[in-house]
Amino acid sequence: MSENHHNQVSKLSLAGMLVTLGIIYGDIGTSPLYVMKAIVADKVITKDLVYGGLSCIFWTLTLQTTIKYVIITLRADNNGEGGIFSLYALIRRRRPKLIFPAIVGGCALLADGVITPPISVSSAIEGLRILNPDIPTIPIVLTIITILFVIQRVGTSIVGKAFGPIMFVWFGMLAVLGISSMSAHPQILHALNPYYAYNLLYNYPEGYWLLGAVFLCTTGAEALYSDLGHCGKHNIRVSWIFVKTTLVLNYLGQGAYILQFEGQDITKMNPFFGLMPDWFLLSGIAIATLAAVIASQALISGSFTLISEALRLNVWPKVSIKYPSEAKGQLYVPSANWLLWAGCVGIVLYFKESSNMEAAYGLAITIAMLMTTILLANYLRKINAPRWFVSIILLVYISIEGSFLLANLQKFPHGGWVSVIISLGFILVMWVWFKGRKIKNRLTEFVNLKKYLPILHELSNDQSVPKYATHLVFLTSADHLMEVENKVIYSILQKQPKRADIYWFLHIHVDDQPYTMQYKVDIVVPQDVIKVEFKLGFRVEQKINFYFRKVVEELMKNGEVDVTSRYASLNKQNITGDFRFVVLKRHLSNENELSLYERLIMDGYFLLDKFSLSEEKAFGLDTSSVTVEKVPMVIAPVKDFKLKRIYK
Repeated sequence: MSENHHNQVSKLSLAGMLVTLGIIYGDIGTSPLYVMKAIVADKVITKDLVYGGLSCIFWTLTLQTTIKYVIITLRADNNGEGGIFSLYALIRRRRPKLIFPAIVGGCALLADGVITPPISVSSAIEGLRILNPDIPTIPIVLTIITILFVIQRVGTSIVGKAFGPIMFVWFGMLAVLGISSMSAHPQILHALNPYYAYNLLYNYPEGYWLLGAVFLCTTGAEALYSDLGHCGKHNIRVSWIFVKTTLVLNYLGQGAYILQFEGQDITKMNPFFGLMPDWFLLSGIAIATLAAVIASQALISGSFTLISEALRLNVWPKVSIKYPSEAKGQLYVPSANWLLWAGCVGIVLYFKESSNMEAAYGLAITIAMLMTTILLANYLRKINAPRWFVSIILLVYISIEGSFLLANLQKFPHGGWVSVIISLGFILVMWVWFKGRKIKNRLTEFVNLKKYLPILHELSNDQSVPKYATHLVFLTSADHLMEVENKVIYSILQKQPKRADIYWFLHIHVDDQPYTMQYKVDIVVPQDVIKVEFKLGFRVEQKINFYFRKVVEELMKNGEVDVTSRYASLNKQNITGDFRFVVLKRHLSNENELSLYERLIMDGYFLLDKFSLSEEKAFGLDTSSVTVEKVPMVIAPVKDFKLKRIYK
């Protein structure tokens, strides 16, 4: 994944903007399917309701999506990468404790990824009831969602190229339908006046609580930032001008259409499909269905990005990550893909109708936006933005998003609890894994390697000990050159003396920059003890076996090390010696006195560890040359116990 790929992704181009339409704008782009429907549900149509709803939508898209995300947040790119974990990576050295809001925000986005496909696809497919009121929509929705998740393995680059033209047609259709309807009621443009939004929220009966429905128009805003690495901020910013224009035109068109029914209740009618002439209805539903599928894509690709970043930042169990194409930012996480699929199927089967899903939609994403605001304010301080400017940003967006959150809380008993439960499930996994690693590493004992160098040298030349391997390689978490874990020395000298010609110690440092690929070699004892440190970005696949082989080749080329086999018969033929990796897998010893909280955390941690990718697979090691040793982990040894010797 070279810098050249990054330049290609970030460069503004028509092709890039077309791919952007296909990957990023599905969620926010299909909001006209259900937003106005949700605003007018169970209400008598009045001018104040329609104008006020449209004004709230326009200013939400302007303040929340355009200013906060497109203009401000996209500036916080981590070498071209976006998303809440990339934002945290930019500030974690300054504010490491902000990992908690990062986890909460990331998990809320994952919950949104479970709800978006069902509500988007269901809203589109239910349009078929205009043609056939008795059509069973659930099997169709489940089939479409399943196909969508199956094709994820081909990569978002291919998906984006296929979906981009479809989304262009979709947005073009939104604009044409909106303009056509507005021509009969051009006064609808007055709804852009912010007075109508104020009037709805403060004078209309229970108008404030309509913010829960209004908020649905901006739920895809986080995807603009999460998928920054897939498309580049220049393509996102320019294409957003086109997207926002078509959205506003369609919402205004729906408002003009709804005003025809002033004094009536049109709850059972979807004003979006009401804009379509009869002859176009079937084609319009087909295009809407394709757009709804793409809406799901935006959240799915964003979820893959979140999981991969969480894994590198050590807040998610090790899982397999695939890279379907050479394009930077393109990835596929099989376990996350099928976890999201199962969640989507469960949502469809539980709620059945899109109108029921609206109650579960929006609450989680509001929390995610609040967390992004907190992290963004800290990022702005880091880059020395004026304190007054940061204070204004915090005040404005905590007020706006706090209002949306309060309005969305009324959805909790009607289905909002589902998104909260899903978010809490993800938070539990991340927090247990994060704290479990902290507890595990807290008392990891390191020893001074210098003290053991003479012993290692003697062992290496001790012919009475059977040779374990020509090259023995250990992974170590020690940051300092002359340190290794006590368990490593124990494995070499005591558990089973391991004689080798050269001892290698590999350390992997995850860098805050997403695509760093560097290494440093320290030859501690020539031809005897060597330490290699890999500095890899949090988006880089950790193929340590491959990287280590390249390092060895370069050291040989420079004459810094001789890896020829030390066996006499093989040495004559200049055959490379064998390499053996030793992975130390720690388990919780019974010799611990832990608090109830730490015991629960560690039990959860090791339960997750059973289902996660093994360390040798996670680091891309050749399993045929790996030895896994289990070592007990004593975190809090029992101190007070009475054991008496009995004499006869």
